[in-house]
Amino acid sequence: MSSFKLGVINGCFFFVVVVVVVCLFVFPREVNHNFEDVRCKCICPPYRNISGNIYNINVTQKDCNCLHVVDPMPVPGHDVEAYCLLCECKYEERSSNTIKVTIIIYLSVVGALLVYMLFLLLVDPLIRKHDPYTQPLHNEEDSEEMRPHADAGLARGNTVLERVEGAQQRWKKQVQEQRKTVFDRHKLLS
Repeated sequence: MSSFKLGVINGCFFFVVVVVVVCLFVFPREVNHNFEDVRCKCICPPYRNISGNIYNINVTQKDCNCLHVVDPMPVPGHDVEAYCLLCECKYEERSSNTIKVTIIIYLSVVGALLVYMLFLLLVDPLIRKHDPYTQPLHNEEDSEEMRPHADAGLARGNTVLERVEGAQQRWKKQVQEQRKTVFDRHKLLS
């Protein structure tokens, strides 16, 4: 193989190794305290001369209410109850580990498909051989001469690539025959 192809293969391998190492350092096994899995979110609309605000605090589900979440309280003591009735508080849970695993699986699949695509781009020209019988059929004599050779080539299709090439050749023959009949009819009509 050429040095370019070896360089591309080595580059792909290096890329996969770097992605795995980065994933191991970015997504550590123990849960970070920066990414909390539970929170209470209170959305408080504007009240009198106070603008609306959103409050997020990590509390238990039983403490998920305006009195425990809104800190500092923007209204004086006698308006707290009216202000808290306007606020909508929701307890939210998520699994950051599940999110991390899903992202790692997704990136791994995309990376594997990219490596496979590069592999096919490099290996496909080596596997495919130039077949002189794949030239377009121009006239009837050429099609009669090439038909036995092409049929013999189609019979040996034991690998997937050969079967695909055989199907492609049959399709090309059908297209050429359709062109020939259309042009013959056109000549007949004119």
